[in-house]
Amino acid sequence: MLTHRSPADLYRHGLRLLLAADIDGWVALWDEDGVFEFPFAPPGAPARLEGRAAVAAYMRDYPAHIALHAFPRLEIHETRDPETIVVEMAARGRAVVEDEPFAMDYIAVVTVRDGRIVRYRDYWNPLNAPASLRP
Repeated sequence: MLTHRSPADLYRHGLRLLLAADIDGWVALWDEDGVFEFPFAPPGAPARLEGRAAVAAYMRDYPAHIALHAFPRLEIHETRDPETIVVEMAARGRAVVEDEPFAMDYIAVVTVRDGRIVRYRDYWNPLNAPASLRP
């Protein structure tokens, strides 16, 4: 069982797991019924994942596509809802298949309840995604 962390602490911990390519550890931060949404999902890509199992299936091959090296910019904004944060960040690494630099900026709205992610809205730009991540 996770210890109760603030949403910001849990999010930072999740980034450390992603840098370590520990996808199972990252997925373990999710509530069994957590929802992962992609409001800017392109046609053919999922716009909504429901449940930890769906998140795990979606993220399973992430390290085969993206090798993350750093999050050089991370700003976490608290909201009036103590369970919800807004995150602005930049991710840097390599697109594995293309063997090219990976640079993506994100805005995310994340809700954590009882130490688990229950909702994650990921506002990433699919036009900047490496070809291997496009549907």
